[in-house]
Amino acid sequence: MVDKGDDAPDFTAPLANGDIESLTLSEELADAPLVLAFFPGAFTRVCTNEMCAFRDQLSEFDDIGATVYGLSRDTPFTLNEFRSQNDINFGLVSDLNGEIIESYDIAMDFVESGVYGVAKRAVFVVDDSGEITYAWISDNPGVEPDYDEVATAAAEAADSGSN
Repeated sequence: MVDKGDDAPDFTAPLANGDIESLTLSEELADAPLVLAFFPGAFTRVCTNEMCAFRDQLSEFDDIGATVYGLSRDTPFTLNEFRSQNDINFGLVSDLNGEIIESYDIAMDFVESGVYGVAKRAVFVVDDSGEITYAWISDNPGVEPDYDEVATAAAEAADSGSN
């Protein structure tokens, strides 16, 4: 499992931001710190609460120069609808094939539901050198991150960064 101090696994994936574009993590490091908030699935209660909490605190992340992305196995079309219905004002990354989730080693299965390889609820902060400076991973999909802790970690990454 990737952890604090590791290089963030690079990826290129569809970005749902109202349109559908391509996002490559290593090309976004100039906008670091990057907050990568993995969630199991759009339109579920806890995932909606989480993405809306990041939406509600986005100005705090903007103030420190951090860029927030949500990531899930949902299609980019589903993620755009999820963004629209919940007024989410940051990009959501579609990991439809699960390669990003696997590279971060945070896949989980809901065997009783027949759902496999979705993301554990996890948050990583990546600095401008591509290093993970904060990692939070929950084995319980019903637990949300400590948003103030994430904001503090992003601020610390911004303060120690070179941009």
